[in-house]
Amino acid sequence: MLDPKKVKLGIAPIGWTNDDMPELGSENTFQQTISEMALAGFTGCEIGSKYPQDKEELKWHLDLRGMIICNAWFSSMLTAPNVPYEETIQAFRAHAEKLYFLGARVIGVSEQGNSIQGRLDLPILKNKPVYSAEQWATVIKGFNEMGQIAKDMGMAFTCHHHMGTGVQTVEEIDYLMDNTDPNLVFLLFDTGHCTFAGIDYVPVLKKHINRIKHVHLKDLRLNVYEEVKAKDMCFLDAVRAGVFTVPGDGDVDFRPLVSVLEESGYEGWVVVEAEQDPAKANPFEYAKKARKYIAEVTGL
Repeated sequence: MLDPKKVKLGIAPIGWTNDDMPELGSENTFQQTISEMALAGFTGCEIGSKYPQDKEELKWHLDLRGMIICNAWFSSMLTAPNVPYEETIQAFRAHAEKLYFLGARVIGVSEQGNSIQGRLDLPILKNKPVYSAEQWATVIKGFNEMGQIAKDMGMAFTCHHHMGTGVQTVEEIDYLMDNTDPNLVFLLFDTGHCTFAGIDYVPVLKKHINRIKHVHLKDLRLNVYEEVKAKDMCFLDAVRAGVFTVPGDGDVDFRPLVSVLEESGYEGWVVVEAEQDPAKANPFEYAKKARKYIAEVTGL
């Protein structure tokens, strides 16, 4: 079981409104979203596209409900051909400053310069980018620099390994961890993206546990996953089809994750992140389902 003094439980708003497909959950408002998060028993959340841009306004709404921001996605564009390196660095600095004000001490970053996760014309399991030596060097340099910015602010930079990116496979996760500064660059560990990539998540978790600073609890439905493979679906169509769900509703076994986190003395957030079509999976219902399951397997 996990120690509630060390581990906090959050949830991502992507179950209410999908930032990549805003038509999914367009009817769900910001205030409804964070109110239902709090009612379901979560104390932290990540930031979605419907959240107020003004940090003071956002903090007021969160404080009212006893909520805090624990992280927010940042799209790094280091490999994008037409985006200057410094533009990504400066955007990250502004993002970090906002997050710090809102209470977050972790920043989840995904390199999106040549990601295919938003491409509707490319099967997600066949067309992922593979970084050249030059691209790896740029990513490593940029991640180290952003990691230093985060550290100087009292925060942790974490790389979100993600389907459709250059940090997806075991080998890519290992390479990133082996070639970045261990004091500056950490890992955002995601059970769902490991499983989707065909990876047994347990060895990856154990190998990098000392550099994991944030955890996404994402479940996966294997019957839908087989359909994704058979039909060569793109990532967004896989999401629409219901490949992901909340912990306890799919086929991922979370008990080994809880054991590793407990044995390592992990301190930080574990966050439910399960993008689904809200019309098919009522967000409040599924948030409560996740909360009940997490209480059973983690003690939180």
